[in-house]
Amino acid sequence: MSNKLISEMNLPQSIANIFAARNILTAKDALSLPEIDLMSLLDVGLKEVNLAIARISEVACPPYQTAFSLMEDRVRKEAFGGHLSTSLVGLDNVLCGGIPFGVLTELVGPSGIGKTQMAGRIVVLRPTSLSEFTESLHQMKLKLLQHEVKLLVIDSMAALALLTGENERSMGTSRQSSLRLPLPFLKSLAEFSRIPIVVTNQVRSQSGDGSFHYSFQGQNSDFRISERLESHLTAALGIQWAHAVTIRLVFEAHSGQRFIKVAKSPISPPLAFPFIVSSSGISLLSDDGIEIMGQEISTIHCLGQNILDM
Repeated sequence: MSNKLISEMNLPQSIANIFAARNILTAKDALSLPEIDLMSLLDVGLKEVNLAIARISEVACPPYQTAFSLMEDRVRKEAFGGHLSTSLVGLDNVLCGGIPFGVLTELVGPSGIGKTQMAGRIVVLRPTSLSEFTESLHQMKLKLLQHEVKLLVIDSMAALALLTGENERSMGTSRQSSLRLPLPFLKSLAEFSRIPIVVTNQVRSQSGDGSFHYSFQGQNSDFRISERLESHLTAALGIQWAHAVTIRLVFEAHSGQRFIKVAKSPISPPLAFPFIVSSSGISLLSDDGIEIMGQEISTIHCLGQNILDM
């Protein structure tokens, strides 16, 4: 709109001719100059300049929009497509429709617990290092538009950090610094494309050997010794990554049962859903989530799983 010609704006012919004679041809040319400079260049009074600028602004500028109208427009457009269903009724209900569009959703849990099965139909990047992954992000916006991608899954960010080939001690620092660029870019990519971006993450061991259980399960008199020694885990990639994701779904296993836990969400309560993994994928044992609270929300339990210690 800034390149719209002044000659096409239905200004009084006399003032339009003066603009043309002074080589002020577009809206941008006129609106980039203060009124006092225009008065000097055009050799006209302030009243004529203000009237001309008002008309040019009216034609060149798009109508104003309030933040509320923009929000209403987005809600209207996404009323039937603002979430991607997981096909797990209970989880979809608590997430208000499923995996939300336009934000990062993280699936975190130990190896082999069911994160990939949860991903379903996916579009996957296959870089061999964090640097290659970072480079590929710069081409991703165009690819999303060209191929009409509806879902992007990155499986997994922690594995990419491991592929840097550095020793374990130095890798902790390298991983945090290397993720600084992908983090904001992934968030802007989700917002720009308005698609769900799902990122899987691994876990690392956390010290502690006390017995943990959900408050709703009660104590069992024949609680086995092996259950007291279950591994206590935390999500990999650190606090910076944890703050970047909008939704965090924790996959954990303890007391002979697997759970999907809504550990972080701006709109959903913290609930745990028992599930099984079969040849057809993940199935919830109950669509009624079990309320969790306190430290149980962020704690990750695992018993009898193949854990990658990062």
